Amino acid sequence: MPAFLDPGDRRILIGAAIIMVVLLALTYAFAPVQRQQSLGYPSSYSADWGGAKAAFLLLQKSGYRLERWEKSPEELPVDSRNSVLILAEPFQGASSDERMAIRRFVTAGGRVLALGGSGGNIMPDGSATLIPDWNIQPKPFSALLPSALTRNAPEITMVAPDLWTSHEPSQLAVYGAPDKPVVVSYPVGRGEVIWWASPSPLTNGSIRDKGNLALFLNSVGSPLSTRVFWDEYFHGARGSLFSYLAETPLPWAGLQIAIAFAAIMFTFSRRSSPIYVPAVESRLSPIEFVETLGDLYKSAGAAPAAVGVSYRRLQSALSRRLGMLSKAKLPELCHAAASRFGWPESALLDTLSRSERAMRAITLDPKEALELVRQLHEYSVRLDSGGNTEQEKH
Repeated sequence: MPAFLDPGDRRILIGAAIIMVVLLALTYAFAPVQRQQSLGYPSSYSADWGGAKAAFLLLQKSGYRLERWEKSPEELPVDSRNSVLILAEPFQGASSDERMAIRRFVTAGGRVLALGGSGGNIMPDGSATLIPDWNIQPKPFSALLPSALTRNAPEITMVAPDLWTSHEPSQLAVYGAPDKPVVVSYPVGRGEVIWWASPSPLTNGSIRDKGNLALFLNSVGSPLSTRVFWDEYFHGARGSLFSYLAETPLPWAGLQIAIAFAAIMFTFSRRSSPIYVPAVESRLSPIEFVETLGDLYKSAGAAPAAVGVSYRRLQSALSRRLGMLSKAKLPELCHAAASRFGWPESALLDTLSRSERAMRAITLDPKEALELVRQLHEYSVRLDSGGNTEQEKH
């Protein structure tokens, strides 16, 4: 022991070391490995209604060679035969190099199952339009032709399908209508692209609906020879040393070591350190904080999130004020607001519709996002002040 420690300090150090060892042992023995579950999109980690954990576990239990893919598509295997890449409605955009990597994967013999409008836009020779629709009621769609995808699934259901806008002759509409397909299949090189207009057939809440499970398994292929890569990279999960360590007990161990160290320093420094007059911190919020927060939103490309916050605040406030359900259609909500407050119905509907599209846009012009937030804020201020109409007063 160092000479400057008295017997009391030695006992504190020995006791702290014993407690730290016991806590480390308990952490390694009992701490579960957890991953943050995602909400609102078909992540293989999410057990919510719109998540896809059930589909992922189904493939795992069925004997597929399955792994979550948290790396760039550029690192996909060169030999992609008998391999399937599942792009479950990605909400982060792909670079030109990543698009080329996906094309190489398919051309070499791989299969890509792309879901939603965002997934279709990443595909080789693909083009789709995102259709904002908050109606969660499933809609039935019948098979248009006999296909390996329609085996045991003459009819499927989907929630809020997007629109396929590519019209290449090789692209076959498998379900839906010929001019508005909801499932499309086409070859690219030696591989195949399968597009669904909505991820709902494989989500936890809809996979048991009529035909959906059969469509999912038909799209993936046989478990005897298929290797499946379930993409989480475009959901924001990026594999790194930090993300690996986050799944181990090491963060808990580091926290416990920090607590023990802080306790030791507190007990020793309270008796041995000089006394200082505590500094008086300003209670004002410096403008640098606002600028830093703005830079973080800008670097993260979080313009859709900013629009989403303002949109949901206005929609929730309108629904409560008008005594309507939060699931009410936008036209109904705007009509009620126009009747109650005298607001221009078409202008309000246009603002809310454009905001819904902006919330789901992969790339959103910051100027457009700023204008939408400004308009939504103005409506919120008018609503907070009573609607600014004579009708509200009476």
